[in-house]
Amino acid sequence: MRRHDWSGFAALGASLCAVLELVRGHGAWAAGWVLIVIVTGLVTRYWSVRYPAPMPHLLRWTLAVPRGNQSPDHLRRILEPRNGETILEIGPGIGIHAIPVASSLAPDGTLDVFDVQQAMLDDVMSRARAQGITNIRAKQGDARGLPYGDGTFDAAYLVGVLGEIPNEATALRELRRVLKPDGRLVIGEVFFDPDFVRFGALQARTREASFVFERKLGGALSYLARFRPIVSRRAG
Repeated sequence: MRRHDWSGFAALGASLCAVLELVRGHGAWAAGWVLIVIVTGLVTRYWSVRYPAPMPHLLRWTLAVPRGNQSPDHLRRILEPRNGETILEIGPGIGIHAIPVASSLAPDGTLDVFDVQQAMLDDVMSRARAQGITNIRAKQGDARGLPYGDGTFDAAYLVGVLGEIPNEATALRELRRVLKPDGRLVIGEVFFDPDFVRFGALQARTREASFVFERKLGGALSYLARFRPIVSRRAG
């Protein structure tokens, strides 16, 4: 596991201890555990930013935890997948979002799922087969060098993934390259993820990669944001 997974679980354990002591009426002990939560939380955040890495396959079970407006229904609302389109998902995990999006693209559209871990892709394809979904294509690789041609996709999305990529700027430029000029990009983030990307920081990074913000679902701590490529117009 990543080093910030260990400290993150330590912070979670300390949180449970704090609640337990509070219920018992031990305020001083609860305050002590809260202090540990704060320290381990800060360490977790530091390590996640300092050493970005994908979620290990061992922790895939955490992806099934409900995430409010990060749900597949909310994603479809802002992504607006349509039959016949070709869409790309970076970091599909176990397919929580991939299966519903692929269903929305059927029968003529295709969802490409791309992940650095083959084990995650195997999980997605296994779930797809079990549900009779046949329009998903999987490819393993690094998001900093996407193996697709320019202007391939109608849309792309990443949910809780951008902060795991060691060079976010390069990944965003690659996404800009593989999107069609009228394409759309949706990025989802939630604050309890140690790799959380603040919306303000995301806006700056997407601007640098030649995207412009369109709209957002959610607030500062949990959101899905949609962007479109900036299309340059040559004089004359």
